[in-house]
Amino acid sequence: MVLALRKAGVTDTRVLTVIEQLPREVFVPAPFRHAAFDDVALPIGHGQTLSRPAVVGLMTEALQLTPRTKVLEIGTGSGYQTSVLAMLSRRVYTIERHRPLLAMAEQRFDQLKLFNITTKAGDGTLGWKEQAPFQSIIVTAAAADVPPVLADQLAEGGVMIVPIGNDASSQAMLKVVRVGTGFTTKEMRAVPFVPLVPADTKKEAV
Repeated sequence: MVLALRKAGVTDTRVLTVIEQLPREVFVPAPFRHAAFDDVALPIGHGQTLSRPAVVGLMTEALQLTPRTKVLEIGTGSGYQTSVLAMLSRRVYTIERHRPLLAMAEQRFDQLKLFNITTKAGDGTLGWKEQAPFQSIIVTAAAADVPPVLADQLAEGGVMIVPIGNDASSQAMLKVVRVGTGFTTKEMRAVPFVPLVPADTKKEAV
């Protein structure tokens, strides 16, 4: 798997080491565990997927994390990307709109003894204003455009990585950097993600 990450362009040795050490099979539903270490996306239920390790590596590397970084993640999913972030930063705040997925992810965090993760069930499109600003924000679902609410929660010099595009066949990973009251953006590469949508609080409460 690490060879696949290197081939995809991941060069940060800290990112590569964490992904090599983290047991991806813990995050994969039983029927798909035979493919846990393949460089493929895998279904995790509720219409969501566990991203390819190469995509996880590229997005993580682009955040330029340090042991002092405070990170906001939109879309906890299985908790795999969250765990990678937690092993590379000071604290991760993560939001998931599907409560059953979040509950399973929280069990995995406990199992792996990752205690620098704070979770919330809710609407990720709103961010986490009470904990802002963040040095890094990662969005693990595709938005139609750069979400202004999330961009406003970036600290000065902070980095947001977000997939942009309504069609999975034409999405691109965007790097957004806060500079004063403005932002710079850089398109990185094509990536397929599920869409970023607001939480249906009534439905998700069931």
